[in-house]
Amino acid sequence: MTATSADRAPLPRRIRPESWAVVLWFAAYTFVLLDEFFLLPGEVLLNGQAQPSFSPGLLGWSLIAAAAATVVAGSRLLRDRPLIGYALFLAGSGWAAATLGKADQFDVVAFLAPAFALYCVAVRHPRGTSVAAASFALAVLVFPVAVRRAMGANIDTAQFLAVLITVLVAWFVGDSTHQARAHAAALQTQAAAQAVTAERLRIAREMHDTVAHSIGIIALQAGAAARVVHTQPDRASEAMRTVEEAGRETLAGLRRMLGALREPELSPMRGLSDLDRLAESTSAAGVRTALTWQGARRPLPPDIDLAAYRLVQEAVTNVVRHAKTAACEVRVEYGKSELALEVTDRGRGPGGPGGGFGLVGMRERVALLNGEFSAGARTGGGFRVAARLPLPEATA
Repeated sequence: MTATSADRAPLPRRIRPESWAVVLWFAAYTFVLLDEFFLLPGEVLLNGQAQPSFSPGLLGWSLIAAAAATVVAGSRLLRDRPLIGYALFLAGSGWAAATLGKADQFDVVAFLAPAFALYCVAVRHPRGTSVAAASFALAVLVFPVAVRRAMGANIDTAQFLAVLITVLVAWFVGDSTHQARAHAAALQTQAAAQAVTAERLRIAREMHDTVAHSIGIIALQAGAAARVVHTQPDRASEAMRTVEEAGRETLAGLRRMLGALREPELSPMRGLSDLDRLAESTSAAGVRTALTWQGARRPLPPDIDLAAYRLVQEAVTNVVRHAKTAACEVRVEYGKSELALEVTDRGRGPGGPGGGFGLVGMRERVALLNGEFSAGARTGGGFRVAARLPLPEATA
């Protein structure tokens, strides 16, 4: 049986912060008890006599135990009902302080636990809730001091300010942590939304490239079959079989793509290793595709490998659909620091102003990879599409 990540975490990480507030409360009041009611080694009175030991008695211990139970109950509510829980935590602390004769003015040690509990509230809950909890703490601090002031009693101003600053710092740190976490969560949500949008655009591009290539072949073969159906039935039959195969392959590709979207891990993407099959299918459609490899072939990063394949596929699809030619050439060159792609033909070009969305999509793909893209008519006729994609040092 393997341990979970929570089981493997250090013990302090497995204890809830609210529980640490209780531990701090017990530690603080244990120190107060030792300091105020018991004989500590080395402590003497001003007249040289040893300080006498003092016990609060059975009633005092009962009251302290009840205060501790109130603090524990309040700590358990800090996460779900923060205001009620913090009010109980303060009530237990005030109760214990009154039992020990220190309710008139808290010292820093006695108020460390309520300050830490305020931090726990501020770090987990909205600012409005934490401000209300902080007002509870300030009321507990200020009210006894105001009463003593009205009665003309002495006030330890330095101690009061120290406790007040401790409370304010605890709230400020907790609120700042809460705001930082909220900001980080918002950034994570925004990044996730952007990732979803980018993935949708990628899927749309992949579907466009896949379907456009197959539809181009289908249209070309269907047109050829229609022209020769009466004069050359065998050729028309072969063309229709090509149409059938292209249609089936397109449907299978769409099913694979939709199936991959339902899987936690995507299936392997296309790459330059699939260019031979692409050239065969294009040649079968009536446009002979000559594929030339230059340089030492080696594995590429998945994004570059897929982009290179889609660039060639889109360029060849444009040749099939618009160039009105019987052949094209594809050249792939592996350089030291870049991958060069070139698709040329001697047809009439991509057709239409701007060549449709195909050239725009190819230019966008290359730009996303910080590459260079060019497309235009060739001297002497035909069209040329070229791209250069920079390669990381690990693959260069």
